[in-house]
Amino acid sequence: MNDVRIAAISAEPLDVETHLAAVDDPALGGVTTFIGRVRDNDPDAQTPVVGLEYSSHPDAETALQTIAQNAAADAVGDARVVVAVSHRIGRLDVGDAAVVIAVAAEHRAEAFAVCRAVIEDIKTSLPVWKRQVESDGTTSWKGIGG
Repeated sequence: MNDVRIAAISAEPLDVETHLAAVDDPALGGVTTFIGRVRDNDPDAQTPVVGLEYSSHPDAETALQTIAQNAAADAVGDARVVVAVSHRIGRLDVGDAAVVIAVAAEHRAEAFAVCRAVIEDIKTSLPVWKRQVESDGTTSWKGIGG
């Protein structure tokens, strides 16, 4: 049985420990995490990046739940998988976590595969947009999922 225990869009800082606690299960031996942080650079930026401003569609949390469920359902064989995933919205500074994913599975291969599937689908399908802010005040909008 697969389980999505957290699928949240949040204006509050994301906590890795909360996500790890959500997927904690003594029957599951492989636990992976992914943290997507705001970095101080972008190939398209002319000056250092100082922050990102994320906004989301009202249905983004439902979409995130679906992304996590689909990734867990696609796990190899009948592997049991548990997922916790959150995406921030609002103003984030360099170093802030924009995405946190924790996945637990019986074995590492499934945990890694599901974690990767979740972040890849977030990047292409989650209705969240970001405006990049550079040190000179320049801003630019980036595509769906960041």
